[in-house]
Amino acid sequence: MNTARMGVERMKPVRADPVPPPPGGVLWSLVGDVRTLLSLPAALTLQVAHPAVGAGVADHSVFRTDPWGRGERSLASYQLWVYGGARAAEEGRRLRTLHRTIRGTDAHGRAYHALNPACYAWVHATGYPVFRHAQRYLGRPFTPAQERRLYAEWLRVGRVLGLRDRDLPQTIEEFWPYYREVLDTELEQTAVVRELLATDRPLPPPDRGPRWLRLLLRLGWPVLRPGFLRLLRFLTIGLMPADARRALGLPWTDAQERRLRRLGRVVRTVVPVLPERLRYLPPARRARREYRAGLR
Repeated sequence: MNTARMGVERMKPVRADPVPPPPGGVLWSLVGDVRTLLSLPAALTLQVAHPAVGAGVADHSVFRTDPWGRGERSLASYQLWVYGGARAAEEGRRLRTLHRTIRGTDAHGRAYHALNPACYAWVHATGYPVFRHAQRYLGRPFTPAQERRLYAEWLRVGRVLGLRDRDLPQTIEEFWPYYREVLDTELEQTAVVRELLATDRPLPPPDRGPRWLRLLLRLGWPVLRPGFLRLLRFLTIGLMPADARRALGLPWTDAQERRLRRLGRVVRTVVPVLPERLRYLPPARRARREYRAGLR
């Protein structure tokens, strides 16, 4: 037995888990706010506009058969990245394990793998431009300092998810050329993009919430579904950055822009005065409550 080698192995430093963004940061207030729910479809659509990502979702996701369950699970995971504390890194490992088997061939006949660094990084990268753009409508626009802090915190989330520093630009100045190159050379209106934006797709009624509400929605869904899908398309395209809309060839009129601005004025007036139990999602409420208790 090589005892010297064993001693070296015992002395090898243990890599610490990446730490999620700090309480009181930009993401701490942003991610758990109910207004973020309005912008998530834009980020998702921008993700699946990458042919490899779109193919992976089309081939392996249950977004068609269980859209509400998938959305609920994705939202729970997303909240853990910021509010999960030690569980954030555990969730990052779980997601990487889940994505190891996601591979196949995209619509152009090219092989893809979900953990390909370029694809995995793009999925995460979309959050920053969408957050930044949506904030101009749904809240108070970020100052330049807040934009830098948001990007730095989003990189920290990326490390929680297993991204390496070399996988994404480390500064805002480096991010925008990278982002625009992906828009210009990689993205397209994939089949999944068209499906997510379709106003006639066969979306089942929500199956979450109190039994009485589910029953009412089931009964009224034939009438409610077309309007819901039109609203979803409107918010998805409107809260997507303009250069991304152009890259995907998505129409957006001046009249739609005016409607979005009117809606934004209502949202940013009403939501900030709501009680915390209505303004923040449950994981954010718990984290905020525990943080305040720790300060006392």
